[in-house]
Amino acid sequence: MANTAQAKKRARQAEKSRIRNASQRSNMRTFIKKVIASIESGDKEAAQVAYKAVVSTIDKAVSKGLIHKNKAARSKSRLSTRVNSIA
Repeated sequence: MANTAQAKKRARQAEKSRIRNASQRSNMRTFIKKVIASIESGDKEAAQVAYKAVVSTIDKAVSKGLIHKNKAARSKSRLSTRVNSIA
């Protein structure tokens, strides 16, 4: 357990950011699942709309330091490939 005032404050801050990060990470994953679901259903228009939403969400996660920029690029690339492959 933290002993100094500074360490106690850092522990409080870490807990707040952990909760916020978990929420944002979950939100991002939900958006990704929506894209995958619309791809699997074969609805290209819905997939494209969901893809645009997920790109914004992923970019926000990168800007907040939630995920690495290369992971974001990889995720967006894989999703766009799958969206474009719908007949």
